[in-house]
Amino acid sequence: MSKILIIYTGGTVGMIYDDKTKALRPIGFNEIRNNLPELYRMGIDFYVYAFNPPIDSSDMQPEIWVELASIIEDRYDRYDGFVILHGSDTMAFTASALSFMLENLSKPVILTGSQLPIGKIRTDAKENIITAMEIACGKHNGSNIAMVPEVCIYFDFSLFRGNRSKKYNAEKFEAFYTMNYPILAEAGIDIKYKTQAILPTPAASLKVHKELETNITVLKLFPGITRRAVEATLNIPGLKGVILETFGSGNTTTQTWFTDCLKRVADNGALILDITQCDGGSVELGKYETSQHLKDLGVVSGHDLTFEAAVTKLMFVLGRGLTLEESKEMMETPLRGELTLSEVY
Repeated sequence: MSKILIIYTGGTVGMIYDDKTKALRPIGFNEIRNNLPELYRMGIDFYVYAFNPPIDSSDMQPEIWVELASIIEDRYDRYDGFVILHGSDTMAFTASALSFMLENLSKPVILTGSQLPIGKIRTDAKENIITAMEIACGKHNGSNIAMVPEVCIYFDFSLFRGNRSKKYNAEKFEAFYTMNYPILAEAGIDIKYKTQAILPTPAASLKVHKELETNITVLKLFPGITRRAVEATLNIPGLKGVILETFGSGNTTTQTWFTDCLKRVADNGALILDITQCDGGSVELGKYETSQHLKDLGVVSGHDLTFEAAVTKLMFVLGRGLTLEESKEMMETPLRGELTLSEVY
């Protein structure tokens, strides 16, 4: 019998309507269990680690990612897989962060949640939790090798690579997608795995990284952005990294003042990462004249990184204590299947 650890952090999945206050309130895992008797009919030996009190995912912090990674590290040899119940708003950030922190992961870590609380009659929580549990204990035929040895998100009949995922809809049950990568599995009558899209099982032992550099910032470009706005964003003491959310395939304004602002940041030793504002597609520095000046400044291409993966990977890489050039190289190297290298111009 497979052994699964459920880590309950909170989120909509763990809320119930309060008749007195007329509002949703968080509940403990025992109340979730009472609303999901199917758990006991699955033939899975499961245990629960519950955060007390539960955490709204809008309050998610890097310190909690470190706690989650530590929980998995401490219990890694005791379980076949892990299911993390999590609010959907920041689920893609947590999944991306854990993918980088858990090096040489050979067991499934599946994040799931719901759009409707588990106490609602039409809730999507039950199917999401039950199928996430099945995936977490899925093995290749006749072996102890996990079907999905990576950090994933399961939502609305689809399994996504965690660091490729983005929440794009706040109203539909179909809340997530991966624009630049295929789904890893689809749940219908059977769970159909797309084995060619799943990461191979690593030969080395699990290594957990817990140092994250949070002194980074994000500069999202828009037509008419002012020098004052850019300087206010970039003038942070000890700034270690900047994520530029640029137009199209990595383009920005070519005004001299803008280039000068970036040059000052680069000269102070900060790593500047260029990702596109588009959900689909990739940064291709130097493809157009409007990105050549970035390439000349030493700006790093984020290729097709999602925003969530860009933020968490930058925190992870900068926390490694590497030189700037080593950090740049690592940012442009696929570590956990998070990016696809595009053509270099």
